[in-house]
Amino acid sequence: MFDTNVFGVITVTNAVLPLLRRSPAPRIVNVSSAAGSLTICADPDGPLQALPASAAYSPSKTALNALTVQYANELRKDGILVNAADPGFVDTDINNHTGFLTTAQGAAVIVRLATLGADGPTGGFFNDSGPLPW
Repeated sequence: MFDTNVFGVITVTNAVLPLLRRSPAPRIVNVSSAAGSLTICADPDGPLQALPASAAYSPSKTALNALTVQYANELRKDGILVNAADPGFVDTDINNHTGFLTTAQGAAVIVRLATLGADGPTGGFFNDSGPLPW
């Protein structure tokens, strides 16, 4: 999980930074999960309490969220907006197709963050309803 959700993101982000620095509208959108929110996961009455505990997936998404903030702080001066997106419970292989959102619905927040204007937020965590707590 960490190889994909953290170390892979570092590798790819660092590889594309030269291209992003030449882009007229550089954006990085890390695909996270509400399961990466310490606030949401710590709530005993929260929406994720019915899910089994995870020693890999949730911590890797929490680390991705922290990485998002670090990149946002570092790249802000270059005009590169960096945010994390929670696509929601999308119908995919990872959940045996039990998700209730289509891939298009899950992608909406990612596309919105990827097409933000220059005055858009950076260093945030969002779903289709708006900002999420870290």
